[in-house]
Formats: sequence, C-alpha cells, structure tokens
Amino acid sequence: MNEEQNVNPIPAEAPAPAAAPAAKPAGPAPTGRPAFGNRGANRGGSFGRGGAGGRGGAGGRGRGGDRRGPRADVPAEADYEEKNLEIARVTRVTKGGKRMRFRALTVIGNRKGRVGFGLAKGVDVAASTSKAVTQARKSLLTVPLMNDTIPHAVTAKFGAAVVLLKPAPKGAGIKAGGAVRSVLELAGVPNVVSKILGSSNKINNVKATFAALKKLKLPVKKEAAAKE
Repeated sequence: MNEEQNVNPIPAEAPAPAAAPAAKPAGPAPTGRPAFGNRGANRGGSFGRGGAGGRGGAGGRGRGGDRRGPRADVPAEADYEEKNLEIARVTRVTKGGKRMRFRALTVIGNRKGRVGFGLAKGVDVAASTSKAVTQARKSLLTVPLMNDTIPHAVTAKFGAAVVLLKPAPKGAGIKAGGAVRSVLELAGVPNVVSKILGSSNKINNVKATFAALKKLKLPVKKEAAAKE
C-alpha cells in the first residue's frame, strides 16, 4: 500500500501590487517674477500698455486723455476786430529751388483797452492770416487809460524803430501815423499823440509800440490818513 506523501502544494503567485503613479517633475523654484503671460496684466491693469493705470491709460504716465483744458484767456472771435497791416510774399532758397510763402502782420483789438498782434507765414494769404490771428489772441495786453488818454509819456525802441507816445487832452483824437495809428485805434485809446523817430519798418514799429504800451502804468493813489 502506497503511502500518500504529504507534499505541501506550491501556492499560486500573488498579483504584483499596482505601481504608484509617477510623480510629476517639480517645476522651477519660484523667483518672484510673474509668468510671461501675465506681464501685460501686471504692467497696466489689463493686457497691453493701454490698460488703466498703464503707460497709455488713464492716470498713467502716457499721453492718454486730454490733460490740457481750453485756454480761458483766449477771447471769442466776435468781440475783436482784425486788421492786416502788411501782406508780403517771401521766398526761401532750398536745395530743390525757391519756396514761396506769404507773411501776414495782423493786429486785433476790441476798442476797449485790449489789443494784440501776430506775425505768421503760410502757403497762402488765408493760411498766414489765420495763423497771425491765432498768435494775436495769445498775446493780448491791456492798455491802462486815465482821463481818456494814456497816463504818461513813454518811449520804446525795438531794433532801429523808436516810438514816442504822449498823452493828449480831450478832443485831440489820435495823432499818429503808419502802423502805430492802427494799433492805438484797435486798442481804443481816444486821445494820444505819437511820433515814429526811427525806422519805417512796420513790423519793428508795431513791436516798438507794444513795448511802449507795456511800460504804461497808472499812478499809485496815496491815501494820506491824518492822525489827530
């Protein structure tokens, strides 16, 4: 009788445990610098340079928006009279030939003590006159008057032109000639005596006249308070 041999059976191989998912490679250490895609947002509040707070946005350093308001000292066109004292055709010699332009000398005034002048060039008479009027509106001055005339005599010189202005009594009118008369009429000076002593150049005479008007000052009233 065969004896049964007790042989331990070989156990079946257990399934290998599932492999753990591979770890993702670690990214670069943070350097404090924003990612490439966020540079536009960080620079101006939104992508690009035109966002709010950016170079071109509102409140930024750029030129976005109109920061300069309208000039308050530029008068309305209907209040002032214009007069062209001289229209000259001038040329400039360039490499390609001669370039012709027109030069305009314009005086404006409201006949109430405000007067200004402008000198400009343009491709035609209308363009030069328009530029001259714009300059004149930016260079207005107020002429002080006392007893319907200027407060005192004054002399001014510009280049070779010398202009003398003297007060005149009521009823005398404007005794002046050339460009000086036009300036005084548009300024609204009722009575004045003037004399051109130097050059007859209209531009220099106008500039000398305005230099003389800037020197005019009203007398300071002294209040003598009697102390008893």
